[in-house]
Amino acid sequence: MAEKKTGKKKEQKKEEKQKMIVTTGKRKNAIARANIKPGSGLVRINAVPVEIWGNEFLRMRVMEPLLLAADVSSRVNIDVNVRSGGSVGQSEAARMAIARALVDFTKDQKLREKFVAYDRNMLVFDPRRNEPHHAGGASKRGSRRHKQRSKR
Repeated sequence: MAEKKTGKKKEQKKEEKQKMIVTTGKRKNAIARANIKPGSGLVRINAVPVEIWGNEFLRMRVMEPLLLAADVSSRVNIDVNVRSGGSVGQSEAARMAIARALVDFTKDQKLREKFVAYDRNMLVFDPRRNEPHHAGGASKRGSRRHKQRSKR
């Protein structure tokens, strides 16, 4: 009988592992990893509740996918780990990771379309980067900056 009990526990653990989904989000140099699993609606960023994380603007940016998917977000717990980059890049990366996690968790095409209609960057990486400096004395002033010349 003991073997049957341990077998059931292993099956339960496998089911729990299958329900957890890991997604990533990137913005500039920031990288965010989001773990989503069934729960009571808790969202934490670097082990800090999203309600007290960052300033109000950054908080609202991170909360956008949660507000758009209100019915789903109240049924899941999301843990986000963000590294590197600045505060705005981190908030955008966390936002992308949360949105992707919600879409992957629900497998709902309507939710995906809702996110894309609101802001495509919730689900799609933005490939823009700074241009490297070019040779010459302009390296201090910027990539394509030249010394000002007078025409007359």
